[in-house]
Amino acid sequence: MLLFGASGFLGGHVRRALAPYASLTCPRRDQYDLVRCEAAELGVLLRSVAPDVVVNCTGRLVGGAEDLVRANTLVTAKLIAAVAADAPGARLIRLGSAAEYGVVPRGHLVAEDDPAVPVSEYGVSQLAATRLVELAGAAGRVDGVVLRVFNPIGPGLPDESLLGRAGALLRRGTGAGHISLGSLAAYRDFVDVRDVASAVAVAAFAETLPERVYNIASGRAVSARDAVLLLAETAGFSGEIREDRPAPERSAAVGWMCGDIRRAGRLLHWVPAYDFAESVKASWLGPVG
Repeated sequence: MLLFGASGFLGGHVRRALAPYASLTCPRRDQYDLVRCEAAELGVLLRSVAPDVVVNCTGRLVGGAEDLVRANTLVTAKLIAAVAADAPGARLIRLGSAAEYGVVPRGHLVAEDDPAVPVSEYGVSQLAATRLVELAGAAGRVDGVVLRVFNPIGPGLPDESLLGRAGALLRRGTGAGHISLGSLAAYRDFVDVRDVASAVAVAAFAETLPERVYNIASGRAVSARDAVLLLAETAGFSGEIREDRPAPERSAAVGWMCGDIRRAGRLLHWVPAYDFAESVKASWLGPVG
């Protein structure tokens, strides 16, 4: 298996999930930066490794539209072309995002066949990449699948996420007895990163994948405020949590998100294993080895 992004939050957990069962090649970013490398370089790597499975855990969360499209959409196009030409028959697994759905009615469990109308540049870049995988799969060019990851939390959580930002503020302390975040009124579907990694492993080893897109979520919506309060309790912080900062553009317009995970359960036999409270506490404990 060829794994890109193995040093990142998601990729590191995927590496740990796959390592006991597969021969892994994990190029460092300074060796193969998927945004900057030429197609010919990628072809040489694929022919050398001759992988059965290619997993891409790279991507970009923040930045302008051009940066997001380069990192999320164009990288996917490059991988599809390279796998089709230089590793025919290999399965291509990419990690998508719940941001592809856009605004979801409150109380609704969003399913893979529901309309995907992203309301952020990040979501657009992710949805375009998913569509490319679907088109390549339908045409028989690549055995591609997208795991549409909701809000991952757990050990090693980076600062770019809501709980990651809250954790960073709690670790630094303020001296003023408070931390400042954006609005915490939204509901989110938090899924443990270790469950995401197990879903990648299931998709990698499955004999066939009847569908191209699978929600990887907990199936439960949790108030962002409750999540931050639980994190603060875990950290032993008793100060004030203020909601006086702007929310990230990629999620500000979405007040509710909860994934329908029945397809993954039915076709992949995957279900999340980690409890929400356990995952929040693991997020506070920091990186794992």
